[in-house]
Amino acid sequence: MYHTLLFLHVLSAFLMVSGVVIFSAFVLGSPVTRPLKLTAEILWGVGGVGTIVFGIWLALNRPEYGILDGWIIAAVALWVFANGAGAQVSRTIKPGDAESPAALDRRVKFSHWMRVLWVVLLLIDMVWKPGA
Repeated sequence: MYHTLLFLHVLSAFLMVSGVVIFSAFVLGSPVTRPLKLTAEILWGVGGVGTIVFGIWLALNRPEYGILDGWIIAAVALWVFANGAGAQVSRTIKPGDAESPAALDRRVKFSHWMRVLWVVLLLIDMVWKPGA
């Protein structure tokens, strides 16, 4: 059971990061098309839900981890911060002409790069488990 949950948790993280990479392309000037934005939304959404669900499930099923361990609480907080920053970006970026980049203001770009920072910190927390 543990290996299956871990696989699904890591797969979800890959999906989530893939969504962030696509949104990074939009912020860096790639044209926003409806299918590509939908793909990014699905990757981010499925990955985000999968990481939190399978992560908490893993924490509850491992005797050496406690749901109140500092690195697990930090991971949940970082996940919430990343989703909060991502929500603004997702609402603001609209599909447009397939030839021209999206016009984004500085606040949206800042929110996106904050989401990137939260996701990177989340990955660091998951890999090194500080305090575990």
